[in-house]
Amino acid sequence: MGRQASTDLGRQRRHARIRKVVVGTPERPRLAVFRSARHIYAQIIDDAAGRTLVAASTLSPELRARGIAGKKVDAAKVVGELVAEKALAARIQQVVFDRGGYKYHGRVKALAAAAREKGLRF
Repeated sequence: MGRQASTDLGRQRRHARIRKVVVGTPERPRLAVFRSARHIYAQIIDDAAGRTLVAASTLSPELRARGIAGKKVDAAKVVGELVAEKALAARIQQVVFDRGGYKYHGRVKALAAAAREKGLRF
């Protein structure tokens, strides 16, 4: 097993432990974050219905049109702002944050902070 495989396996185990506690409801859906080497994805999910209510990523057409370039942390901030704007438009004010097994720093922290600044509560 290579280094990447063992790192990803550890993250998946942490995420499984977190998901035992962090559950999205219709009143307070879950803001889930996934981070790849090049991109970051955020979804607001109602686990009771099994539906994604809002989604944004660095691959979103809204962000591709802007042509975000530069640091990945800056891109994560923009994704956080976009997901918060979409959530507020869908009348979602409160979410529970699911960091996806990642450490709460860097891109994950930047996305969460940007979403909070735009008015999303968690």
